[in-house]
This record gives sequence, structure tokens and C-alpha cells, in this order.
Amino acid sequence: MLIGIDIGGTNLRLGVVDDVVSIESPKPRLIEEMRFQADFSSLCKQHQCEPTFAWQKILSTIANAINEVRKQYPEISAIGIGFPGFIDPHTQVISQSPNLPGLQDVDLSKDLSALIGLPVITENDALAAAYGEYVMHPSRLNNLIYIGLGTGVGGGLILNGLPFQGAHGVAMEVGHIVVKDGGRLCGCGNFGCMEQYASASGVAISYFESAQQHCTAAEIARRAEQGDTAATSAYALAGKSLAQALAHILKVIDVTDIVLGGGMSAAWPLIAPSFQQQLVQDLIPALRGKLNLRISNMGDQAGIVGAAMLASHSND
Repeated sequence: MLIGIDIGGTNLRLGVVDDVVSIESPKPRLIEEMRFQADFSSLCKQHQCEPTFAWQKILSTIANAINEVRKQYPEISAIGIGFPGFIDPHTQVISQSPNLPGLQDVDLSKDLSALIGLPVITENDALAAAYGEYVMHPSRLNNLIYIGLGTGVGGGLILNGLPFQGAHGVAMEVGHIVVKDGGRLCGCGNFGCMEQYASASGVAISYFESAQQHCTAAEIARRAEQGDTAATSAYALAGKSLAQALAHILKVIDVTDIVLGGGMSAAWPLIAPSFQQQLVQDLIPALRGKLNLRISNMGDQAGIVGAAMLASHSND
């Protein structure tokens, strides 16, 4: 038994995973999924001047959630965590988390393991989700790109059945591809990054710029469906920005299968028209009509299962 955790800017999702596979059950099983309240993004923004306080609060929140689950599942042997940040593949140190400002050079695996007494492995949240999509797909797509549209935008790459981290743990940080020169300031420090337009927070900013109203991405989607032109435009900009970035990614990493997930993917009908138009325009001709793009049907579970299975392999 393993615990897989998916940490977002505003969510903490935890699942118990049985990683024993057989001919009868060729995929790992998610036995139970739980959610815990944790707005780590707001916590870090409020305590940027005292990041140690925010970090200790994050650690205690995660540890308490794990300990609650272990009361019911005492056979848990390891913890895998998908975390939104740049994670060194050799040391597990989180060098930066653009959507959790103030956190720098923290070691979640070491610090959390000391609190709970179990092995912990930390991986980028989008890469964990990419691995979850891989292990749960019936045909095990050996090469795939995963893009998670949430509070920010993350990416993960599976090459020859293995998660690709890069030399410094920042491979596939697709949300930080610049799509607009001199655009919005991003948490990474650059201007005009794709996630400033194609994420839930980016859609909210786009809508505010047009309508002068603060709304969540979900509310903006409802307004778009009712014909609100500012809301429609916000999602159209998200689709265009996502397509611009993906076209550049595919020129470098020539894979056929692309999976889109994250909470924002639920609004795909609003994103798709501008996305498809821009993608056809920006793709090199050799790739046009040759991609298999699908919306994940795993919801939050991809990151949970992927993180757990990465923890399983770390113990091999």
C-alpha cells in the first residue's frame, strides 16, 4: 500500500494506492481518495517575509493528513508527492515554486519523512500526473506529453516509458514558455508566460481586464456559456496561448500523444475553437493531422496514482 498526494496551489488530494499488479489486474488500484483543505498559495503569499512559518504549516498539514489515513491503512509503506515546483532530480530539493512564493531550497522529502517515519519521494506535480496517465492507460503509451491546466500550467513528459525530469528538474515547465513579449508578470520572474493566460488564474485576470470583475474561472465559464463576450474572449485567449506553446514544444519533442488534464480542462469546449485554429496555424506542416490529443478522464487521480507509483519504484 502506498499514499499518493497531489499538491496544488489551492488543493491537497490524497489517495491510497495498491501497486500490486497481475494478469487479472494489470494496473495499480486507487482504493480510496480523500481531499483536505489547504490553500497553500494564499498561505505563502501572506507569509512571504517569513517563509519558514509557511513551510512548517505546509509540512504539518500534509503530515496530519497522512497520519489520519494511516490510522485506517497501517500497511502504508511509502509516500509519493506531486508538488508544484522545480525539483532537483538528484537531491529532491525544491528550488522554487512560482505559485507558492517565498519557498526556496526546501526539502519536502527529508522534512516530511522525519515527521512521519516513512520514505517520501517528491516529484513535480505535472510529471507525476503524466506518469499516472502512462501507468493507467490500457496500452501504456511509451511516449506522451501531459499538460495540466490548473491554478498554473504544468507539463510532464514520458519517454520510452520513463518520466523525464531533465538535468536540473525543470524539464517541461511549459507554463513558462513566453507567448507574449512584454506580457503579464509571472511568478517565475519573466513576462508573458503561457500560464498567465491559459491557467485558471490567467483566465480570471483576462476577464478582470475586460469586465472589471473578480470571478473564478468556473464562474467565468458559466458566464461564457450564457453568452458573456468578455468571458468568451478570456477562454479564447487561453486556447490561443496554449496552442502557441504546444506548437513550439512539438517542434522540439516529436511525440504523437498529448493529454490535457487539470481543473481547467473541464472547460475544453470553450478553449477548443481558438486552440485548434492557432495550433493548425503554428504547427510545422510535417506534424499537421498527426497528433492524438485527448482530455484526461482521470481527473485528480492521475497525479495521485503517478506519485504513488513513483514512490513504489524508488523502493525497488
